[in-house]
Order: sequence, then structure tokens, then C-alpha cells
Amino acid sequence: MYRLRHATSDLQSTVPAVRKTACITLTVIALAVALAACGKKDEGAAAQGAGGGKPPPPQVGVVKVTPGVVGLTTELPGRLEASRVAEVRARAAGILQKRKFTEGSDVKAGQTLFQIDDAPYRAALESAQASVAQAEANAAQARALAERYRPLVAANAVSKQEYDNAVAAQKTSEANIAAAKAAVTTAQINLGYATVTAPISGRIGRALVTEGALVGQGTPTELAVIQQIDPLYVNFTQSAADALKLKANLASGKYKQAGTGAASVSVMLEDGSIYGRTGRLLFTDLTVDPTSGQVTLRAEIPNPEKLLLPGLYVRVHIEQAKVDGGILLPQQAVTRSANGDTVMVVGADNHLAPRPVKLGPAQGNNWVVLDGLQAGEQVMVDGFQKLPRGKPGDPVVVTPVPWQPSDAKDQQPAAPVAKQ
Repeated sequence: MYRLRHATSDLQSTVPAVRKTACITLTVIALAVALAACGKKDEGAAAQGAGGGKPPPPQVGVVKVTPGVVGLTTELPGRLEASRVAEVRARAAGILQKRKFTEGSDVKAGQTLFQIDDAPYRAALESAQASVAQAEANAAQARALAERYRPLVAANAVSKQEYDNAVAAQKTSEANIAAAKAAVTTAQINLGYATVTAPISGRIGRALVTEGALVGQGTPTELAVIQQIDPLYVNFTQSAADALKLKANLASGKYKQAGTGAASVSVMLEDGSIYGRTGRLLFTDLTVDPTSGQVTLRAEIPNPEKLLLPGLYVRVHIEQAKVDGGILLPQQAVTRSANGDTVMVVGADNHLAPRPVKLGPAQGNNWVVLDGLQAGEQVMVDGFQKLPRGKPGDPVVVTPVPWQPSDAKDQQPAAPVAKQ
């Protein structure tokens, strides 16, 4: 009886373990079937991809060719310079008594700047005026004597020699009056030099001497400097070879003169900003620097707000010519090599084809294309890395999309378009 109960107990404890093992086995079998099905599906998809349709053509960025009037702008380094500079110097010797201006302010022509002790010059003026009075008195006496002798010499009451002496004394006295008056004028000028005035209108710098200093002793002492900064001059240099090439292209008709007047000039400051006012080219120097091969140019820039200062380094943008029918292309669209310059043109059937072009000068981030393209054609700019690799000459089909500049710098126009 004990054995029967023990066997029944063992059987009851074995049944759950068997059930658990069976469940695990069924789960493993189901997972194996699922994996096998997935493997077959992947193999079928791979086989379909290998023998199925081709991938779509790659998308490339293109720009549409639009000819127009392109202004040829050249960027050159330059320095700003005051249009007029006057060194205020002491022309009268003496002790500087007073400064009558604010350092760094704007002054007008004729405005009093310094006062030098003028006591010696006033005394010299009074002395000269007294000499005039004395000469006039002597002249009056000599004139009266000559008038008295005139009828007497006619009546032989006095000798002719005495009359001639009286006339000579009269003329000498008149000459003394003129010399005395000239001395008065000189004394007035010297007295005026004691009051130092501004020779030009402009902005004055710091005073170079202080009150109590002895100035003008021996050599004219520099007292201050006045600079006229409206307008300003900007001096810059250009390669003589580029200048000659530009003249040759203008003479041949390849380029046209940019406007009827002087070439327009704008300046870029050191921080990259463009000054808000444009100027005009004044002249081009006739002499080429033998050490650098550069020719000097000068332009005039208005500066009413006094924002620009002399000596400031700037980049000058000057439009010297223009091209009719010119085309602006981003520089990345052009491939340059020893064999020439080429671009990739997307045809009507979306096939890419190389096209040789003739380039003009660079305008910022763009090239000026002079020949080789027609209006309405599409030129590839971006997406070269997406093109499939194949043998040279194999046709390549692409999907053209309008090219968008990647940053604001690319969006900035490289050159202004001249108005017709």
C-alpha cells in the first residue's frame, strides 16, 4: 500500500515538468519556422532587386542661364586720406597767451585758434604810423617851397638850380611817405600774425603747444593740424597689366565703358560692411611703380557724417566697365584645367554634357561667362558627388532641381548690374 502511494506521488510530480518541456519545444519550433520564412522573403526581395528596375536618376542643382548687362567690379586695397591738410604754424615770434578752440572739434576757415603776445607788434605799428605822419609833414614843407619857387624862377628872382633842388626835395618827401605807409602795412601784417586763425575748414586735432610757450622763434612753430575729411580721398593701386588689359578690351569693344561719367567707387570697411555712400574715380596716375608694377588711382568719397577717418584701411570696389550679354555663374559650376574651362549642361532629355566656355573676370563668388552658353540652358552647380561612376563618355541621366545657395554669402550678388 505504501509503495502504491509513493508511485502515485512521483507520477504527479513528473507531469508538470513534462508539460513545461513540451511548451518550450513548441516555442522553439515556431521561432525556427518564422526565421525560415523571413529568410526566404529576404532572398526573394534581393533577387527581385537584383533583376528588377534601376534606381531613379540622381538629383542635381542647376541654374538657368540668363544673359544680361554685367558690371565688371574690381576689388582693390586702399587707404583713406584727408582731402585737405593744413599745418597751423606760428608766423609771429612771441609768447603763446591763449588757445581759443576745443581740441578735436570742427573749425571754420578764419576762426581764431591761438593768441600770441602782440604788444611788440602794436608798438611797431604805432612807430610806423608816426613815421608816416612825419613823412607827410616833410612832404608838405617841400611841396610849399617848390610852389613858392616856381614864379620866382620865371622872374629870375631865384636861380634855376635852387628851384630844381626844391622840386627834388618834394619828390623825395613823397617817396618817404610811400615807404612809411609800406612800413605801416608790414606792421599790420605782423600784428595780424599774432592772432593765429584757421586756414581751412575741417577737424582740428590736439594742440601741439601750451600757453606760455615761446613760439615762432627762428622757425615757424607747428601749433596744430587741421584736416578736411568731407570729402575723403581713397588711394589704391591696381596692377599695370590689368589696367592695360582693361583698356585693350574697351578699345576693341569687348567691354563697354561703365557710364558716361567717372567710374563709381564703393568701399568695404575692415569688418566687412559696405559704406553707405558711393564715390567717383578722380584720376589714374601715369607712372607705374617700378618696384611693384602697380599704378596708383585716387577716388573721392563723401563723408558728411564723419564716420570715415584718414588712414583707415579699406577694400575698394570700382566698376570700370560692363559686359553686354554677360552671364554670372557660381564658381563651383566651372571646372578649370590646362585644357580649358568647362561646365556641365543638362540637356532637354536630362542628359549631362560638358560644354567649353570662355570666362571673364571673377565677380565675388561668381565667374563672368563671356561665351559658350545660350539663354535658357541649365548648368549643373551642385550634386557632382551623386553622379554614378562609369566609363568616360557614358551618358548620364539626372533629375535637375533649382540650385539654392547654401549660405547668405553665396546669396550676395557678386557684381552690380549696370543700368542701361
